[in-house]
Amino acid sequence: MEKGFTHFDQNGNAVMVDVSGKQVTYRTALATGYISVGPEIMEAVTAGNVKKGDVLGVARVAGIMGVKKTSELIPMCHPLPIQKCSVDYKLDQEKNQIHVFCTVKTEGKTGVEMEALTGVQVTLLTIYDMCKAIDKHMVMSEVHLVEKTGGKSGDFRFENR
Repeated sequence: MEKGFTHFDQNGNAVMVDVSGKQVTYRTALATGYISVGPEIMEAVTAGNVKKGDVLGVARVAGIMGVKKTSELIPMCHPLPIQKCSVDYKLDQEKNQIHVFCTVKTEGKTGVEMEALTGVQVTLLTIYDMCKAIDKHMVMSEVHLVEKTGGKSGDFRFENR
């Protein structure tokens, strides 16, 4: 894997990476993160009685929208044809944590890691927004890339260090 910054030219100017000569490959990315909430929020989310509506359903749609808008939010990201996107949850009621998993797939010349990470973050922000009237003591944590496949740099799997 080539090391160094790819979004700067020889003069230090920010540039979008030229992917015109790269091969189209199948690419996937999975990102995750979680939001810690109080017991009152966890109960309201699981019972489905948050005043703003179905928190996890709305947050899922927001995360998918975030994936599709990534190139509009992150200046050097290429617009990509997203072929698959899913946002899934694991609720840890003992720790009062809502874990978010965003999977993104495409065939293209550049990866979908930023899209998966953006999907997680937008999902978490939407959960916060929909629950803040109950309690603002929420913390979003450990947003990171779990794995990615495809491309010149090969596959990646997150390992705790």
